[in-house]
Amino acid sequence: MRDASGNFNLLHRTCSLVVFLCFLHISVTVIYYMRNSDSRQTFVQNQQNPQIHRKLTEQRVATEESSLPPVSNVTETERKLETCPDNPPRLVGPMRVEFSGPVSLDLVRSENPTLQPGGRFKPTDCIAQQKVAIIIPFRNRDEHLKYWLYYLHPILQRQQLDYGVYVIGQDGEETFNRAKLLNVGYAEAVKEYDYDCFVFSDVDLIPMDDRNFYKCFNQPRHLSVSMDKFGFRLPYVQYFGGVSSLSKEQYLKINGFPNNYWGWGGEDDDIFNRVTSKGMSISRPDGIIGKCRMIRHDRDKQNDPNPQRFDRIAHTRQTMARDGINSLTYKVVTIEKDQLFTKITVDVGKP
Repeated sequence: MRDASGNFNLLHRTCSLVVFLCFLHISVTVIYYMRNSDSRQTFVQNQQNPQIHRKLTEQRVATEESSLPPVSNVTETERKLETCPDNPPRLVGPMRVEFSGPVSLDLVRSENPTLQPGGRFKPTDCIAQQKVAIIIPFRNRDEHLKYWLYYLHPILQRQQLDYGVYVIGQDGEETFNRAKLLNVGYAEAVKEYDYDCFVFSDVDLIPMDDRNFYKCFNQPRHLSVSMDKFGFRLPYVQYFGGVSSLSKEQYLKINGFPNNYWGWGGEDDDIFNRVTSKGMSISRPDGIIGKCRMIRHDRDKQNDPNPQRFDRIAHTRQTMARDGINSLTYKVVTIEKDQLFTKITVDVGKP
């Protein structure tokens, strides 16, 4: 009787445990079903309507992105540009230069659409290594200027320079003073922009190789070293005429150029003496890269050879400290801002 009672109690406990486990299983199943019923319904709706699915996805992505750290809103053009390379990629090397066909300013303008008023340009894909003012002494050379602009603007752009072209015209009919006009060009250019390099170029000289960089170097640079006029040879070692470049520091070190050379000749040799007297030397490209052509022309009126040039050259060291950019005087007559150049006409006085 006692064994039967013990067996009954064991069976009762076992049944109770089974019932409890069944109840627990049913409860867990119900809870799981209720929690996932919304997801299943959404999934079915998404399959039936892709637009709803896309909208929900966009909402989810927007919510996730809003929780991310803010990203700087910088456009591609605002990104920091690299400095332009030493060897620009679009240079072509030797070029054919001809003066037989006519050239108009409208043609030059149409072929240089990126120029800004005043003949200003700077590259957009890199930061130019130098800011260069091109200064041209000028009087009654309109046809020559057209050729210069036609050839030089594309060259300067391929060289990736940040540059401006300044045509400095001498007003009136007094004797021409090239060096003083170059000083005026420097003085006027620095009023407009923080140029650090100055290229002084005659209007009738065109380079025949765009690897002849119109920029500044560690020493003053003579660029027109191999002219057709001289059989593509340097006429003499001290020759510093035609086209040259000086950095701002180099220019100020020699007190700029002389103001008292009226008429043709002498000022280039004076500038050479100034450079060497300050312990600097003249650098040049080789005779191949430095080739250039001169536009043939008769000597201008009021530009006869300067009879005093030899005496003045002999005394450069004694006069350069008081005759130069520090003693420059002139009067601006007009300023013209063309797409291709800035033309500044000035009264530089008389001998």
